[in-house]
Amino acid sequence: MTISIGDRLPEVSLKKVSPQGVEDIITRDYFAGRKIVLVGVPGAFTPTCSNSHVPGFLENHEAIKGHGVDEIAIVAVNDHHVMNAWAKFLGAEDKLIFLADGNGEFTRAMGLDQDMSAGGLGTRSQRYSMIVEDGVVKALNIEEVRGQAVTSGAARILEQIQA
Repeated sequence: MTISIGDRLPEVSLKKVSPQGVEDIITRDYFAGRKIVLVGVPGAFTPTCSNSHVPGFLENHEAIKGHGVDEIAIVAVNDHHVMNAWAKFLGAEDKLIFLADGNGEFTRAMGLDQDMSAGGLGTRSQRYSMIVEDGVVKALNIEEVRGQAVTSGAARILEQIQA
């Protein structure tokens, strides 16, 4: 069942690379008492993710954070090494948080997984964005058209946080 507005995020462990090394991020603790924009993407270094979806959040990170958002986090079914390399490639390591859902547990628990094995990608995340306050989904934007980042893009999140 797909997560919905008003639902609490599932409690799972994600990974993040920091200057101290690899950190385990428990979703319950990470989202507690904070307002976070969470962006799910099918994969690091993939065309739409790298060319339009994540760059939109990178370009608008100050405007989004200016509306009381503590962090903008990008999550993908990739390992933490790939997510770290992608953050560096995009020049985003000081602006966005890159979380690795290497085994897809978080993505599956939210019901936002998709089978992309026909393209050789295995099980990945659907493209989405959401506003999460204290671990509860307040806004959810699931992209319906593959290869686009409109419904789940930064402009949509800006509209929602300004409302």
